[in-house]
Amino acid sequence: MAKEIFAIFGNPVSHSKSPLMHNLAFAGLNYDACYTRHLLEDGQRLKETFFNLGLKGVNVTVPHKEAAFHACDVLDPFAQKIGVVNTIVERDGLLYGYNTDAPGFLKAIAEFKEIKTVLFLGAGGTAQSTSSILREEGYKVTLLNRSEGRLDKYKADGFETYTFETFKSQTYDLVINMTSAGLEDDLLPAPKKILDSVIPHAKACVDVIYGKETPFLKLAKHYHKPTKDGSDMLLYQGVIAFEHFSNYRYTFNQIKPYMQKAFDFN
Repeated sequence: MAKEIFAIFGNPVSHSKSPLMHNLAFAGLNYDACYTRHLLEDGQRLKETFFNLGLKGVNVTVPHKEAAFHACDVLDPFAQKIGVVNTIVERDGLLYGYNTDAPGFLKAIAEFKEIKTVLFLGAGGTAQSTSSILREEGYKVTLLNRSEGRLDKYKADGFETYTFETFKSQTYDLVINMTSAGLEDDLLPAPKKILDSVIPHAKACVDVIYGKETPFLKLAKHYHKPTKDGSDMLLYQGVIAFEHFSNYRYTFNQIKPYMQKAFDFN
């Protein structure tokens, strides 16, 4: 049987740690496969690109998670519900879509205790998946986004939403940057005036960006708040994705130690 090839699709994608994580797990578990990265500029060409490259599966990062949903032939129930896919596996010529961001995120924030209210900064694909699973687990999620358009679907689903102009400051236990602000720039995910009104009252702050101290996390540390970057979320969603890639041959606890090694590298 030919070696299976997996990849990550995104734009940007050069910073991704996913190839290292998955290749360490493939090597450690003696699974005959390799994992690469592909800069995908047009999400509408996701399915075509997938088959042209002869892939067995992909992870999908910003800004193509909604396009990935539409590219799939079969969706698992959670992905179907939220309209966002970040993991695709080919089986018998069909593309099966999953969302591993949300369960990975839930696992990552479990260490923060007494968290009931959560403020999301941003309303993109990652927010879409995690807001649903957090609400299912009993958290109250509010979304703050620059523009109104992306908030419509959340409003329709019964979430409390604000734009920068309409925001009314409240107390939130956990404040989470769901945007790419700070990934390749020094921007904050929301106006500093708003952040200065919510961070001091929060119990902790989380950024989905990993591998660097973003301006958002620096501001949180200025206010002496516990912080967490996106490393654990990336690790846990990657392990769950690997379970799908390997057709559930390995358990979460078998995969995790190999992927964890990726975070020992700078």
